[in-house]
Amino acid sequence: QVQLVESGGGLVQPGGSLRLSCAASGSIFSINAMGWYRQAPGKQRELVAAITSGGRLNYADSVKGRFTISRENAKNTVYLQMNSLKPEDTAVYYCNVNLRVGVLKPPADYWGQGTQVTVSS
Repeated sequence: QVQLVESGGGLVQPGGSLRLSCAASGSIFSINAMGWYRQAPGKQRELVAAITSGGRLNYADSVKGRFTISRENAKNTVYLQMNSLKPEDTAVYYCNVNLRVGVLKPPADYWGQGTQVTVSS
């Protein structure tokens, strides 16, 4: 069984910063890509940022230059540093991890429970 535990969301003023964390635990054989998605009210869930096991990065155009994704493999943890936050960044942020639970098991996606980020004055 695999669990993803997110932390770091909250209320911040425009221009402020937040750092999200997501730690994976349980029966993990290997982790491939790790990423963050977000979903605002009335909108579809969208990719914010992702990082592969080899360190390749991918960002949504709307967050380039403001958000930074990183991972700490020894802790099975992915981070999202969010700077210069805007009201339009308000959403529930979800951690996504693609991993294998055994050497003969195919990779599968796992999701965190979501953490609310609200940017408002």
